Amino acid sequence: MILNRALTAAGHEVVVLTRRPVRDREVRWDGKSIGSWAEVIDGSDVVINLAGRSVSCRYTAANLRDMMDSRVHSARVVGEAIGAAARPPRVWLQMSTATVYSHRFDAPNDEAAGVIGGAEPGAPGYWAYSVEIAKAWEEAQERAETPRTRKVALRTAMVMSPDRGGAFDLLLRLARLGLGGPVAGGGQYISWIHDRDFVRAVEFLVARDDFSGPVNLAGPAPLTQRAFMRTLRGARGIPVGLPATRWMAELGAFALRSDTELLLKSRRVVPGRLLGAGFTFDHPQWAEAAADLVRRVDARPR
Repeated sequence: MILNRALTAAGHEVVVLTRRPVRDREVRWDGKSIGSWAEVIDGSDVVINLAGRSVSCRYTAANLRDMMDSRVHSARVVGEAIGAAARPPRVWLQMSTATVYSHRFDAPNDEAAGVIGGAEPGAPGYWAYSVEIAKAWEEAQERAETPRTRKVALRTAMVMSPDRGGAFDLLLRLARLGLGGPVAGGGQYISWIHDRDFVRAVEFLVARDDFSGPVNLAGPAPLTQRAFMRTLRGARGIPVGLPATRWMAELGAFALRSDTELLLKSRRVVPGRLLGAGFTFDHPQWAEAAADLVRRVDARPR
C-alpha cells in the first residue's frame, strides 16, 4: 500500500494484482497459476512483485511452509507471465529479504561481502529455514526465462512506516507498554529503512537500467536493538523501557502471535550498491526517522 499510494501520487498508472480485489485497478490472481491477470503484465512498463505470506506470525511448520510456497510460487508464475508476454516489461523488481544474510555482530553485510546465512551456532534451527526461504525466493526469479526484462531482487530490511499494523506500529506499542528496553542484552543489530526512502529507492532502481541482481534496501546506519529502542522511546517521550530476557521475549512473542527471530536475529545490513551508485537517503539516521514517523502517527485519523 505504501508503494501503491506513492506511485499513484507520482502520476503512474498502477494496477494491483491481489487475491481479494475490491477497488478500481485491482485484478484478481491466486499467486500460483497463470490466468487472465497475465494480460496486465503484457504491455506494462514495470512489474513489482511484493507477494508473500506475512512473517508477523508464529513460525510453526505450517506457517513456514506457507511463507515458502507463497513467495516461490508467486515469483515463478510472474516469471512465466513475463516470459510469455508479447510486450514484456523492461524491468521486474522482485521483493526479497535482508534475512538472507547471516546472524552476525562483527561486520555489516553488503551485496559484495555479505555472508549468506544458514545453520549457525546458538541460533534456533528454523532460522536456517528462513534463509532457505529467502534463497528459494531469489532463485525463482533468477531461473525465470525473461531475456528482454531486467531483474532486480530487493533484499529489504524492516520498512518503517506510520501505517497501522506495521513493524513501527508494533514497536511503538511495545514502548508505550513499557516493554521497549533491550531484549536478550540488546546487542543484536536492527536494519531498517524509512518508508519514503523505500519508495525512492524503488523509483531509483526502476530508472537505472544498469542495475540488476540483488540490491539491499536498508538504511545506511543499522544500530543495536538496545540503541534502536532507546531512540524510539526518546522520539515518543517514553523515558523507561523494561529489559527482557530471551525467555521473556518468547512469552511476549507468543502473546502477540509473532516470533522472536524478528527481535533476536542480528541483521546488520547496509545498502552498498545504492550508496555506490550515488543514491542519497532522506532519512539516513534512526533518530530523525523515528521522530518523523512519530509525527505521522500522531497525524493519523483517529
